[in-house]
Amino acid sequence: MSKMIEEEKKNIFSSSPATAYLNRDLSWVEFNRRVLQEAQDVDNPLMERAKFLAIVSSNLDEFISVRVAGIQDQIRAGYTKKDFTGYTPSGLYKRLFKRVSKIIADQYRTFRDISRNLHKEGIVFVDYGDLTHAQELSIEQYYRDIIYPVLTPMAVDQSRPFPLVHSQFIYLAVVLSRKNALEEEPYFAILQIPSNLPRCIPLPHRSNSKKRQFVFIEDVIRHHIQTLFSGYEPVSVSEFRLTRNSDLTIDEEGAEDLLEEIEKELRKRRRGVPARLEVQKGIHPYALEQLQAEFEIEDFVFEIDGPLDLGFLRQFAGSLKGFSYLNYPPVEPLYPVEFEENEDFFEVLQERDVLVYHPYESFDAMTDFIIQASEDEQVMAIKMTLYRVSGNSPLITALANAAESGKQVTVVVELKARFDEERNIAWARKLEQSGCHVVYGLVGLKTHAKITLIVRQEGTELKRYVHVGTGNYNDSTAKAYTDLSLFTANTDIGLDASELFNQMTGYSANYDWNSFIVAPTNMSLSLQKLMQREAEHAAAGRPARIIAKMNSLSNQQVIDDLYIAAQAGVSIDLIVRGVCCLRPGIEGLSERITVRSIVDRFLEHSRIYYFENGGKPEVYLSSADWMTRNLTRRIELMCPVHDSTIRTQIIKILELTLSDNTKSSFLQPNGYYERADDKKAPFRSQFAAMDVTRWKGSRALPLDPKRS
Repeated sequence: MSKMIEEEKKNIFSSSPATAYLNRDLSWVEFNRRVLQEAQDVDNPLMERAKFLAIVSSNLDEFISVRVAGIQDQIRAGYTKKDFTGYTPSGLYKRLFKRVSKIIADQYRTFRDISRNLHKEGIVFVDYGDLTHAQELSIEQYYRDIIYPVLTPMAVDQSRPFPLVHSQFIYLAVVLSRKNALEEEPYFAILQIPSNLPRCIPLPHRSNSKKRQFVFIEDVIRHHIQTLFSGYEPVSVSEFRLTRNSDLTIDEEGAEDLLEEIEKELRKRRRGVPARLEVQKGIHPYALEQLQAEFEIEDFVFEIDGPLDLGFLRQFAGSLKGFSYLNYPPVEPLYPVEFEENEDFFEVLQERDVLVYHPYESFDAMTDFIIQASEDEQVMAIKMTLYRVSGNSPLITALANAAESGKQVTVVVELKARFDEERNIAWARKLEQSGCHVVYGLVGLKTHAKITLIVRQEGTELKRYVHVGTGNYNDSTAKAYTDLSLFTANTDIGLDASELFNQMTGYSANYDWNSFIVAPTNMSLSLQKLMQREAEHAAAGRPARIIAKMNSLSNQQVIDDLYIAAQAGVSIDLIVRGVCCLRPGIEGLSERITVRSIVDRFLEHSRIYYFENGGKPEVYLSSADWMTRNLTRRIELMCPVHDSTIRTQIIKILELTLSDNTKSSFLQPNGYYERADDKKAPFRSQFAAMDVTRWKGSRALPLDPKRS
C-alpha cells in the first residue's frame, strides 16, 4: 500500500469508526422491507404481489432460524463484545425485535389488502362460519374422508410428555375441560396441521362461474376439533408455529466421513433450540403459558393477526387456473443465437467466447453443453462444481451418462449448502453409483465457485473448454434469477481451471494464477490492489471508476478500501441487492459512493465487477459477494472477461442497471432506502434486458466514464 493511502486510512478512521458502518442484520431487515414494498406496489400484478408477500415470509423464516438464532446463542454464552458496527448481541437483538415486529405488522396489513383485491376478482378466502349449507356439507365430507384419518391429537400431561414440535410447521394448541367436571386445571393438547394436504381447500362452485372460494384447512380442523376429544369440551383452539435454530455445527476435521457427519447433524436440526414462536392473535393465556414454558422462549414471540405462514401464497398464486391476467406474462427465454446458428458448442467456442444472460436467455444452453460433452467421443474428462441443484436436474443425468460411457467425470459437490444438504447428499450418491469421482470439497471451506471444465482431444493436443457462472447450476432458479454465464476456450482460463480443480480434489502448492482471482488464497489482496490502482489513477488525473454489482457487501476491509478509493477521487457505484454495511453519502468519507438496490420480478443475483483502470476497463464475473465468509471461508472465483465483445455486452448490462429509475432504491446515510425519484421517463432495467438486442447488439457502446 502506498504511503498516501496509509495516511488516508489513518485520517478516515481515527475518530469514530462505528459510525462509518451499517449493521449487517439491520441492513438485511431493510432488504426484506424492500421486498415487502413490491407486495404493496399496486402497479405490480395482484398475484405477483401475493408471491412477494410469500417471499417476505420465507425470508424471515431463514433469517430467524440462522442469524437471529446465532445472536441468541451469543447472548446465552454471555458474549458482550461489540461488532465493528458498534452493536453488542443483546443491543442488536432488541433492535431486531422492534424492526421485525414492524415488518410483520405491515406484512399482515398488506395481506388483508391483497385479500380484499382478490375478493374483487372472485378469489375469496371464506371464514368457516360464512359457508353455505351446501358448502358445509361438502367440507364435512372432505374432513371425514381426507383430513380426519391423518390427524393425530397429542395430549400433554404427566404420563405423556410434550411431543417434538417440528420447525416451521403449523400446529393447533387445544385447551380442554372435561364434560360435567367440577372446576379443575385445564387439559392441554397439540395437533399438527397436515402439511401434505392443501392449505387452502377449494369450495364447490358452479361450472359456469369464475368465482373461486377457499377455506383454510386449520379452520376446518378447528371447527371439527370435538371429533378428536370425545368426553371433553374445547375451551380454545389456537394456531402456533415454532422456528428452531437451523444452522449446522459440523466438526469437519474430526469427521471420518463428512457425508455421514452432515446426515447426523441434519437429524439434530429437528431438535434445534427454539428461536421464535408465532401464535394466533387472542390465544388462550393457558395455551401460551404452556408453549412458552416448553420452548423456554420469553421474547421473539409474535401474535399474528391472520393466517400463520404466508409462504403458502407462492404456490397458491402460481397454481390457480383461469386467472393468468393477474400474473406477469410468462417469459420465454431465448436460446443463445450463437449456439442456435451452430449447434456444435466446441466449434463455436473455437472461434469466440459466448455470454448468456439468464433468465432472458435459456439455461438449456448449459445443459446441452454438458450433454454434448457426455456424448462426444473426443471428450476425455468433465469436471464440475455443484452447489445448489434442482430437484430433477438434467445435468446430473448427463454427468452420470458421461461416466458410464467411460469418461473421467469429477464432481465437487458442496454438501454444506444450507437447506440443500439432503438434496446434495442424494445427488452425490447417485453420481458415485454412476462411476463419477465425487469430492466433498476442502475441510473448513464451502465450495461456492461455479465452474465447469471439459477436456477434449483434438488431433495431437488437448483443448480445454470452460464455463464460468455467477449463479448455481440449477435449471429451476435460472428461470427466476438474473445470472451471467461465460463459455470460453481461452487458454489462460483453461489452465487456471485445471489448477483450480487440482486444488479442490488433491494436494497442490501455491499457484501463480494466469487469470483467475481465487478465494480464500488471493481474492482479498487482489481486490485491495484493484481498488488501490483506481485510487492511483484518480490521483494522477486519469479516468477512475468502480462499479460493483453483488448480493451483499459486509466485509470491513473491503468497505475501508472503497472509502479510501472514494477519498482519492474514484467514482464508485455499488449495486447491492441485499445487505450493505457501507454507509454512503457521508461528507469527507463516502460522498463519491452511491448504493442502489433493485428488487423486481427476477432476483438480482449476478456478481459483476468493473474497474475503469485509467481508460482500459477490466470486467470480472464472480461467484463471490464481498462478505467475510466469501473471502475467507469459501472457494470462490473471479474470472476476467478477456473478449472485448463480451466485455462490451457486460458493460451494457451495467448501463441498463444503473439507468433503472423504477425499481431502484438508494441507500441513505441513515441506513434506510428511498425509491428513485427521477423526473425522466420510467425505465425498468429487467424489462429492458428482455430485449436481448439492448445489451447483445453489435452497436453497444463502452460505458460512459462520467457518473450515471
